[in-house]
Amino acid sequence: MSYTNGLDKPTDYFNTVTYSGTGSTQSITGVGFQPDWVWGKGRTLVGYNHGLVDSVRGVSKLIYSNLTEAEETYSTGVTSFDSDGFSVGSGNVFNNGSNTYVAWNWLAGGTASSNTDGSITSTVSANTTSGFSIVSYTSTGSNATVGHGLGVAPSMMIFKRRSGDTENWPVYHKDMGATHIMLLNATDAKSDTATRFNDTEPTSSVFSLGTSGDTNGGTSPFIAYCFAEKKGYSKFGSYTGNGSTEGTFVYTGFSPSFVMLKRTNTTGSWTMYDNKRHTYNPNGEYLLANSNGASVDFDNVDFLSNGFKLRDASFNNGSGDTIIYMCFASSPFTTSTGIPTVAR
Repeated sequence: MSYTNGLDKPTDYFNTVTYSGTGSTQSITGVGFQPDWVWGKGRTLVGYNHGLVDSVRGVSKLIYSNLTEAEETYSTGVTSFDSDGFSVGSGNVFNNGSNTYVAWNWLAGGTASSNTDGSITSTVSANTTSGFSIVSYTSTGSNATVGHGLGVAPSMMIFKRRSGDTENWPVYHKDMGATHIMLLNATDAKSDTATRFNDTEPTSSVFSLGTSGDTNGGTSPFIAYCFAEKKGYSKFGSYTGNGSTEGTFVYTGFSPSFVMLKRTNTTGSWTMYDNKRHTYNPNGEYLLANSNGASVDFDNVDFLSNGFKLRDASFNNGSGDTIIYMCFASSPFTTSTGIPTVAR
C-alpha cells in the first residue's frame, strides 16, 4: 500500500542541506533539485538573521523571518538557483567564513504564471503534486480573494509585505482557522482577527484577505507561501502537551525530515528541527524562526518511522498546551513498493 500519492521520494520536493561558510563565492550542492524557495540560517554565531529567497520574487530579493523589515536587494547572498542546489556570494547572511549554515529547500512549479481565480490577479509558482505554491500579489486595501494554484485548500500559509512600512509575518494554520493568526517573527500566542483573512477559510482555488496592513494594506507587493497537506509527504496539525518526559507522540504517517512547532495558547517561539543538523535521537539541535540566535542543542524530540515524539516535560509539551506543527517527510511510512521505513 502506498502512503505517498506517488511521492515515494519526498526529497525530490523538500530537502535540507548543511554547509560551512567561506566568505567567498561557492556553490551549495546536494539538494537534489533546483529549489524555488531557499530558507537559510547561520548555525554557529549569534546575530545572523534567517534569510529567505524565492524564484518568484527573484534570487536577490531577501526577506528575514525574524524581522519586520521590508524586502531588500542583496546581491551577495544567494546568487543563483542551480540544478542541484544554489550558489552564494560573499554576503554574511548565507556565507560568513566563521559560520556554519543550514538551508531548507522547497520545489514549487518553476517559472511563475498569472492566476485570475481571485479578485486580485496573482503570480503563482505551484507544485500540485507536493502541495506547495509561492504566490505574489499586490494588495488593494479592500476585502479580496487571491488565487493560490494548489487545486486544494491550503493547510498553512505564511505572508509577508515586501515594501513600504515594516509589517509582521501573519500565519494561517488550519487548526487555528481563518479567525485566528500567529506571527512568524514573534512569540505571541494566537490572536482573534477578522482583518487578516476576513474570517473566511481558504478554498481549493483562493484564499481570502481582509484589510490588515500585513496581508492586504494599501497597494503594496506581498508574498505568500502556501502549503497543502499530502499524505506521506507533509502534515499540518496540532497536539496537546502532556507535561511529561514521556511526551506526546504525534502520528504523521512518515519519518520526518523537518518539523516546526509553535505553542498557540500562550507565548512561545517557532522551533525548527531537521534530520541533517542532528542525525540521531533524541533530536536536539533547533533554531527559532523568530530569532537571530545560534543553534541550541537540547534533546527534546525523537524523529520516528511514523511521526515524532516529545521528550521534555515542558518545552513544546507543557501540560494542556496546544502546539501546532508543520512537518515534511524524509521517507514515507510505507512506500508504493511496500517497503516500510524504520526509526533512526
